[in-house]
Amino acid sequence: MVAITSDCVVYEQDVGFGRLDSSPLGYKEILVETPDTADATNTILLTLADYGITSIKSITQNLHSTNYSVLTTGTASATSVTAGVLTITLPTGVSNEKYTFLIGGY
Repeated sequence: MVAITSDCVVYEQDVGFGRLDSSPLGYKEILVETPDTADATNTILLTLADYGITSIKSITQNLHSTNYSVLTTGTASATSVTAGVLTITLPTGVSNEKYTFLIGGY
């Protein structure tokens, strides 16, 4: 496995309020974008606290293929959180692809 974290671009936003009431929940989302050279079993390591997230609630992934002209949901990646570090491992069969991951939590 090769870590490609330093080659990724991370965008973050504070979504703010919850749907049920007007109290701020501090819900955050980060968008992680891999380079278009991502390969099978490459890993991305993210320290969630660096982005104000201590409890992950969702991960959505997309695959950009055919030189960014096609966007699909892609094959599921393996993920885990250990000691506040999210590890995303790209699935087998991936070769020179660009992925985006939308990660949400509190």
